[in-house]
Amino acid sequence: MTMTMNDLYIELRRRFRAADISMGDLEAREIIAYAAQVDKRQTADWGYRYLDDSAVQRVEGMAERRLAGEPLAYILGEWDFFGRTFTVNRNVLIPRPDTEPLCQLAIEDAKTLESPKLLDLCCGSGCIGLTLAAEVPDARVAAVDLSEEALVVARENARRLGVSARYFTVRGDALGLPDAHLGTFDLMLCNPPYVTAEEMEQLDKSVAAYEPRMALFGGTDGLDFYRNIARHWVKLMHPGGRMYFECGFQQASEVASIFEARGMRDIFLAEDLSGVQRIVVVKAKP
Repeated sequence: MTMTMNDLYIELRRRFRAADISMGDLEAREIIAYAAQVDKRQTADWGYRYLDDSAVQRVEGMAERRLAGEPLAYILGEWDFFGRTFTVNRNVLIPRPDTEPLCQLAIEDAKTLESPKLLDLCCGSGCIGLTLAAEVPDARVAAVDLSEEALVVARENARRLGVSARYFTVRGDALGLPDAHLGTFDLMLCNPPYVTAEEMEQLDKSVAAYEPRMALFGGTDGLDFYRNIARHWVKLMHPGGRMYFECGFQQASEVASIFEARGMRDIFLAEDLSGVQRIVVVKAKP
């Protein structure tokens, strides 16, 4: 039976609220707009726009997946970050708004440089490095990840944003040694796995059951990647180049200490959107 988009929205919103989905109104709107292939921001005519049976069935299938706990981003196959839409799937983490301040700081830095070379380490979907490539037209970005499946997603996002000519991917392990052929860089961007062993046991089901473990677990204390980057990957930096790291709640001081122990002194901590210090900026030794 055909239904108006608004009728279906009201019904889906009711079901999501009953299931304690925190942003049920927004998610119901996202699903219906996606299934109907319309702009989610234009809802004024939903009261008299009808969906055919196939569209209603698509909505129902997506709603069932959401009610089972699957994150909306994976159901849609895309997610917004820094004003752009990125392809995502279960091979990559879902981009979070709290990472956007890291991008903003790095963009401001990159814009002061001529044809900057950027390294996006542990790139996942590519959302960080690709945001820099899109915002800084003369930037060139090398994206590194251990997961070939993640690199496929990153390359698709580069194509989607039209920056493939300035973006290349390399399979590499941030817990190992860097490829000597990578060259050197002006800026490093890195959102590595940093969830501790204890935190892994307490993750929300929507994260633990769906998002890739290898992109989350950072060792017993969550700091394994920072230690190895400070030991080996900093060697890829131009003298005085800056490195931008995201870290977990209450980890910023410990991350800073790891780099200080390696002789880097010009370090400052920045806040995420919640006012929590979760960004560590490190200047490579001159």
